[in-house]
Amino acid sequence: MSQRTYHDPLHGAIRLERSNPAEALVIDLIDTAPFQRLRRIRQLGPAYLTFHGAESSRFTHSLGVLQLARQALTGLKRMAPELEAHTGVLYAAALLHDVGHGPLSHSGEEMYGLHHEAWSGRLIREHPQLRQRLEAYAPGTADAVAVLLSHGHYPNAAFQALVTSQLDCDRLDYLLRDSYSTGTSYGQLDLERILAALTIAPDGGIALNPKGLMAVEHYLVVRNLMYRGVYNHRLNVVCNWLLTQAIATARRLGPEAVWADEAMGRWLWAPRELDLASFLANDDIRTGYHLQRWREQGPPALQELCWRLLERHLLKATDVSRLSPQQRLEFLARARQLSEAAGLEAEQCCGLRQQQSRGYHPYKGGLRLWDGQQLGALEKRSALVRSLIQPTEMAWLIHPAEVSAPLRQELALAAGPAQAEASA
Repeated sequence: MSQRTYHDPLHGAIRLERSNPAEALVIDLIDTAPFQRLRRIRQLGPAYLTFHGAESSRFTHSLGVLQLARQALTGLKRMAPELEAHTGVLYAAALLHDVGHGPLSHSGEEMYGLHHEAWSGRLIREHPQLRQRLEAYAPGTADAVAVLLSHGHYPNAAFQALVTSQLDCDRLDYLLRDSYSTGTSYGQLDLERILAALTIAPDGGIALNPKGLMAVEHYLVVRNLMYRGVYNHRLNVVCNWLLTQAIATARRLGPEAVWADEAMGRWLWAPRELDLASFLANDDIRTGYHLQRWREQGPPALQELCWRLLERHLLKATDVSRLSPQQRLEFLARARQLSEAAGLEAEQCCGLRQQQSRGYHPYKGGLRLWDGQQLGALEKRSALVRSLIQPTEMAWLIHPAEVSAPLRQELALAAGPAQAEASA
């Protein structure tokens, strides 16, 4: 077929023409086995247990990122026609940026201890279907795309920013898509105005026209809200903890006690020896099947963890961010003590999750404003952006429902009544 169309719920019709060499490359890459595997990788991991609509895939997201990259390039080429020569690299990088994701996306990275950027680079360099198509487009394309995705380096600074920066096409699409699929209203970005604000700075990098400042401020606030309200939702934190505990328990018990097929066996007990075929063999379906088998036939400790996930008998999470690090550990010990007294295995149901986040990183691909005369950092012009630089720490005490009442009573005494309001 000379034309192919993907009807996207956010971006409408994504039309690709074989008569355009870069779009013909995209069509060929979409048809490869590594990219088709992304249909079986959930974009938001276990978040569907919290937001029932969160079922979209990395495949869908990747097509969205491609579409935004095309739209951004169309505008930038009017200012810098020489960018046309890099089109194939940009399209391929936008499409393949997540090809190295493991099962359940970012949750899988923690569960299995891998980095999708490194695997994306390796697959692009070594998988015949990907490398051959990229090299047929232009010699050196495969290595250029691999370096851009795994290390964030590319000779053209503008293209590098479209793929990896604080306002890249990946972030724009996932905020829109994740807000849509979770039913939240945070992610209503003024996408048209943001793309129109992109411009080329005197140093060849990406900058923003000041006319787009409010749209970009809104984008950064939306990103902050999505992390607080969706990605770091307390139940999502619980699900990720349970998944990580399940894989850690299977690894600890070993192949003598835990059944796994050949591919999963390598992921569990020989992760450093993963070849391309074994890596691509694991997806949400295979991991989910093993969780089911372990729920039915695994050792008791593993059975309980899988039961909690598969039947959604989730643990509780209490916000302990206001406590000192020492107090958090003390209450973790107290939760374990109460759980043991209730006849529960504390190691299987008590944990502490701590992390820092900030809405804006001025030194990690920081955004700049260019009005044709002055080039300056975004935070210098925006008090709102400056307020997002300050890191926020979140800490959740995970525990079973059976100990919630006494534990939260003690927490309220330690940190004040507001501490007990975060209930699961």
